[in-house]
Amino acid sequence: MTMQQTPLLMSRILGRGAKLDPNIEIVTLQNEGTHRQTLEVTARRSAQLANALTRHGIKVGDRIASFMWNNYRHLELYEAVPSMGCVLHTLNIRLSPTDLEYIINHAEDRVIFADEDLLPLLEPILDKIPTVELLVISRHGEGGESSFANRTDYEEFIGSESTDVTWPEIDENSPMGLCYTSGTTGKPKGVMYTNRSTYLHTITQAMTDSMNLSALDAVCGIVPMFHAMGWGLPFTASMLGCKQVMPHRFMDPARLVSLMAEEEVTISAGVPTIWQGVKALIEEAPDKYDLSHLSRLTCGGSAPPTSLMRWYADELNVEMVQGWGMTETNPLGTLSRKVAKRSHVNLTEEQQFENIGKAGLLMPGLEIEIVDEEWQPLPHDGEAVGELLIRGPWICSEYYNDPQPEKFHDGWLVTGDVAKIDSEEYLIIADRSKDLIKSGGEWISSVDLENHIVALEGVQQAAVVAQPHPKWDERPVAMVILVEGSNVTRELILEHCSEVFAKWQLPDDVIFVDTIPLTSTGKIDKKTIRAQLEETQYQLPDLRTA
Repeated sequence: MTMQQTPLLMSRILGRGAKLDPNIEIVTLQNEGTHRQTLEVTARRSAQLANALTRHGIKVGDRIASFMWNNYRHLELYEAVPSMGCVLHTLNIRLSPTDLEYIINHAEDRVIFADEDLLPLLEPILDKIPTVELLVISRHGEGGESSFANRTDYEEFIGSESTDVTWPEIDENSPMGLCYTSGTTGKPKGVMYTNRSTYLHTITQAMTDSMNLSALDAVCGIVPMFHAMGWGLPFTASMLGCKQVMPHRFMDPARLVSLMAEEEVTISAGVPTIWQGVKALIEEAPDKYDLSHLSRLTCGGSAPPTSLMRWYADELNVEMVQGWGMTETNPLGTLSRKVAKRSHVNLTEEQQFENIGKAGLLMPGLEIEIVDEEWQPLPHDGEAVGELLIRGPWICSEYYNDPQPEKFHDGWLVTGDVAKIDSEEYLIIADRSKDLIKSGGEWISSVDLENHIVALEGVQQAAVVAQPHPKWDERPVAMVILVEGSNVTRELILEHCSEVFAKWQLPDDVIFVDTIPLTSTGKIDKKTIRAQLEETQYQLPDLRTA
């Protein structure tokens, strides 16, 4: 007996939620109030959008770019473009004009959809992107103009089209999404997601032991939809029929928390800096917001401090789920749940928090390994530290039109992360290979130092970077933002660190700052910090002349 060989196409699952529960809402925060439309209306408008693109001459395989916040029209692109066999190229709105110009030309985008308030960011490159033949402007009543010759309004573009559409039968390995890494070294690199890879990723994300996403959830994706396709949440939520709550451009903690309270959000996803901002807001006004429906937060991009996870558990009864992944992994690689195994049911709370402080357990279907400089596997004993490799059905095997052989080895993706794997198969990220600090031949983890410093009451954020040293090669320096009114001193921070770190691992200097630069995806931008220190000709204390 043989089974049907049905191709794994996104068009087969993206409309499921709208069919099953058509009146559930997509809610988008606006300048004034909220915009609301049902899943059924979203599905019809996605069909109109696909028909409009087809009428324009868009064919299977063409690249369609979005330059947008998290909102209902961006979701319509998420549903329409992959379903019609095209590729949604989500442009990172925080990239420089040089990088934007490069990735639009490299992807050969034919159409760009842009929110009107973001048009000024495109203006410097409009005459340098020859493959783009149409700019579709998404208006939210905020003004915003463009000098691009061939432009139209989103509603006019789709308005007269039919709400019926027949999605094409295409190969399951056809591309459907394109995301570029933020170019930490050299040019940004394109990662092309396929229908098959994203279909499998979507179903895995909904698993109980994964993100445990359910049709009963109200999902607030704070992670930008231009970053690794919003961690895949818009696809999974559309498949299941979740209520989706979108912040648009309003990312300040007060607007976010009000929105989450009003819309009875049950799960949200974002980087640690978002959740630190939310924590500070709630501490200021503990009784102002009703977050009783919120059950879990997914945190990725960089490791959240265990102290932050514990605060959410103790104060709000919210589980913070740590995840590890990257653009190249679609992005879900590992997740750390509070109780992740049957054998963990009777662990003490202390042991549970020890586990969720790790990057987590591997998603089904994926494999990871840590290797030495000779590519030899290292023991999974929680001690051996090596280069992290990963492979599986939604892991990148090459960059789009850009061979980078050093990033791939014998079928594995070389992640650039340095990690340990313990005897229970938990992944523990030591650092990005470029952010490890090598002092006197010994490695110091900047991430471990940062997390410990942030756990000190009165500290809002910390970044630790290496600075060159003639004798020790490199030494750590900490940049620290204090909570307003805090009286934390350099000595207090060093004393706090000395509780768990050896003397040689302690920062040589603590610099108090008002802001710490972040990357386009909300991570601490250590490359910029190092450049700033170099620019100011910073010297370590023991190297300064009297």
